[in-house]
Amino acid sequence: MPIKIPDQLPATDVLRKENIFIMAESRASTQEIRPLKVLLLNLMPKKIETETQFLRLLSNSPLQVDIELLRIDDRPSKNTPEEHLNAFYRQFDMVQHRNFDGLIITGAPLGLVQFKDVAYWEHLQHIMTWAKDHVTSTLYVCWAAQAALKLLYNLPKQTRDEKLSGVYHHDIHQPFHPLLRGFDDTFLAPHSRYADFEADYLAQHTNLDLLATSEVAGVYLASTKDKRHVFVTGHPEYDAHTLHQEYIRDLAEGQQPPIPVNYYPNDNPDNKPRASWRSHGHLLFSNWLNYCVYQQTPYDLEHFSEDRFTKDD
Repeated sequence: MPIKIPDQLPATDVLRKENIFIMAESRASTQEIRPLKVLLLNLMPKKIETETQFLRLLSNSPLQVDIELLRIDDRPSKNTPEEHLNAFYRQFDMVQHRNFDGLIITGAPLGLVQFKDVAYWEHLQHIMTWAKDHVTSTLYVCWAAQAALKLLYNLPKQTRDEKLSGVYHHDIHQPFHPLLRGFDDTFLAPHSRYADFEADYLAQHTNLDLLATSEVAGVYLASTKDKRHVFVTGHPEYDAHTLHQEYIRDLAEGQQPPIPVNYYPNDNPDNKPRASWRSHGHLLFSNWLNYCVYQQTPYDLEHFSEDRFTKDD
């Protein structure tokens, strides 16, 4: 089944060229089917690139998914045309009275910024709190995972001395957990962050299920018992060239970034990088849509009730 996106969204042509099954709004409106309603709160600067990456992962499911793009505020963007934002993105006040099956909150380049200094911190807290009563399952990616740990568990910001950048091996735990269905015992996933997610620290201060960890990168995947909050500390959505672009950007800004680990052939930035994480990235999002969203959400979203979820806090 396809994902449903606006007819003129730039991602439409990109995904069609990749033979990804998408459905324009004009065709979807003629089908008698209840698609999953998923919000994508895009906090990344290059919104067109990021939305395409996430839509690609959401497309790998037998479920029809109706995507709505959400922006955090109305401040002008330096990296995305305003006409694109006005055409395809909604403000929160346009959706806050509705219920949704799923919400994805992307990462943001705010690794060294204290939460209190983030311009939209209070608004983000408001959206995350709203989601508890209006969204079946929320997926927090990278920086958003750290922000959610602060909001849900009051954990202070944990920052590494040096940026974590590269593609790392991870081991799975609880192999029969729904989010890990079909996963190999070990798998690769990219990280690009200053945030620190040590397994022992999270085990001591939360009751999360720690599902996948790396000896170097720490916790990669975690979930609340009821699967209503899922934390992904890496970037399964990244394209093959994304880490390279970040590395070149940091060099151009006069920084001395570490060469992304296990990314370039022979660890040589002159060599073309190759993606080694796509299969598990697609599988993770497919599992989230199926087991955390579709299997849990009510058919009639107007009758959304938090009481039907197992309490774990």
